[in-house]
Amino acid sequence: MTASPDEIIACFTALRIPKTHATVGVSNVIAANKRFYSLFANRRLPDHGWTDVQIQQLLFLLSTLDTNNKLPTCCSSNDSSDTRWTGVGEREGRVYSSLVSQRHYGFAHGMGRSGDITEPQPKAVGSSVLVKLTLLLTLDAMRRGSGLNAKTAAAHGILLPLCTGMSMSLVLSSFRDEEKLQRNIVLWSRIDQKSCFKAIQSAGMTCIVVPTVLDGDQVVTDLVTMERMLEDNAGKVLAVITTTSCFAPRIPDKVDHVAQLCASQGVYHIINNAYGLQCAKTCKLINRACVLGKVDAIVSSTDKNFLVPVGGSIVTSPSDSIIQNIGKLYAGRASSSPVIDLFITLLSMGLKGYERLLKERNELAQAFPARLQAVADRHGERLLLCTDHNTISFGITLDKLARPRNPDENENDYLKAVSKDISTFGAMLFSRCVSGTRVVPRGETKRIGTIEFKGFGSSTDNYPHAYMTAAVAIGVRPAELDEFLIRLDKAFRQYQKRLR
Repeated sequence: MTASPDEIIACFTALRIPKTHATVGVSNVIAANKRFYSLFANRRLPDHGWTDVQIQQLLFLLSTLDTNNKLPTCCSSNDSSDTRWTGVGEREGRVYSSLVSQRHYGFAHGMGRSGDITEPQPKAVGSSVLVKLTLLLTLDAMRRGSGLNAKTAAAHGILLPLCTGMSMSLVLSSFRDEEKLQRNIVLWSRIDQKSCFKAIQSAGMTCIVVPTVLDGDQVVTDLVTMERMLEDNAGKVLAVITTTSCFAPRIPDKVDHVAQLCASQGVYHIINNAYGLQCAKTCKLINRACVLGKVDAIVSSTDKNFLVPVGGSIVTSPSDSIIQNIGKLYAGRASSSPVIDLFITLLSMGLKGYERLLKERNELAQAFPARLQAVADRHGERLLLCTDHNTISFGITLDKLARPRNPDENENDYLKAVSKDISTFGAMLFSRCVSGTRVVPRGETKRIGTIEFKGFGSSTDNYPHAYMTAAVAIGVRPAELDEFLIRLDKAFRQYQKRLR
């Protein structure tokens, strides 16, 4: 039973609340309802972020639509006289701890059903609405905020409670059907991050690593070798995986050219765009790839792009059928915890808040290379010239940290000997409470599965410099970058004292 505003005001005045006071309170309720209606009707980010109270109000309202929240709040209670629903299934959203229930705002049914992670649940209307609405808000942020094209790169999407690596594994598995069972090879443009390689292994496929080439300081896509490998393995290649967010000196793959190769060879193309949504140049490159050739799936991290805890990703595609196949392949229901985090965060930001974060990051990234170069100059090092194409990760050489090579010492023994010394520099930074930097000595070798990677960390076999990187990522504060440069300078001085 519902009451009109006048009836509610009458109830308040009966309690001797002045009518003028009651009118103010009821107007707040009416405004909140209009806000909720606007969100559902427009299905896009509000321009301005909501307050915590407004967000919680909506969360609790949605959670009351789930059947588990018609039960007594404490599972140990034997009083069921006020219970509307009687649950006799093996999963009824029962949560013993009230603290856990509060942490999840009463959402306990997760997302999806056993046959499809995107399918609504009869017992969990509120949870289902939350998942659908969060997807639409995320796509809106990617389109109007990051700049991905609404008709191609961000036309369709699915939220997954998985990291980017496992999401790519699921995408690869969804590409397989009876006609393509003989296609078991994935060409992977080398990027020295273990998760992508493991994603291919987890999908039960064979990875062929496409080497990179040097272009000055930059490590870039080897298009000639990729085209040759596609031709040499014609009829056997299922997909090509490229990367658009990476550590310097690696720069984003030439995904527009790779998209053309994939279209000509009829193979799938996955773009690992882990933290690329925060970079306008990267999003323009992806849009171009979708127009010029074949892009089937773009995998982006929610935590790296939207400042939420680790555990979620969004996969977008120009093709709705590809997104549907991914959802149908997911085994069982899934946790909705990453989706709740994302929903809260997006409403808290609003479009203006997200755009402000992107603008602030871009402004910091434009100024940072010169400041990093200044510190490097003081210690005989230099900036790696990758900043035109990689506007998130920046690197400087660490060549002066290594002792001179002895006349009778071969290069492999020398690199192995100085590798530990250079790695010590990274430990010194960490001991100064600096996190996130990567220190990469020359000549490192690492075996992952059956494949040995020479020069591991630099994404190429023989990078000519030892170096370190630092990222200007979304959410970083100017004071953090200021303090990092001070501590980096001190670490250089401390290291040089040790050499004397």
